[in-house]
Amino acid sequence: QVQLVESGGGLVQPGGSLRLSCTASGATLDYYAVGWFRQAPGEERAGVSCISSNDGNRFYADSVKGRFTISRDNAENTVYLQMRDLKPEDTATYYCALNYPVCGSTWYGPSKYSYWGQGTQVTVSS
Repeated sequence: QVQLVESGGGLVQPGGSLRLSCTASGATLDYYAVGWFRQAPGEERAGVSCISSNDGNRFYADSVKGRFTISRDNAENTVYLQMRDLKPEDTATYYCALNYPVCGSTWYGPSKYSYWGQGTQVTVSS
């Protein structure tokens, strides 16, 4: 059974940084495209970033380009989302999810993903 666990969320001031982790059991993340999504109260779940399995292509939402970086550590079976220069509008619950095997041009659509974690809360506030 595939399980994804997100961690690393918390409360941070504007301009601060956080690194989120997505660790899997029951699946080797290297074989999957891994996406990060976020959902704020009253809003739809939205794609933040995705990393493909084979060529490692990375995709980012326009709102986070230049501030967020997605990466893999295959030895740890973990995908990270490094978030810098955080803004109040980044406040949301962040989820990781698996797609097989590449992100694709519509990577930002939640329906493409088969497995989801429970989420980790990120709050950006002074």
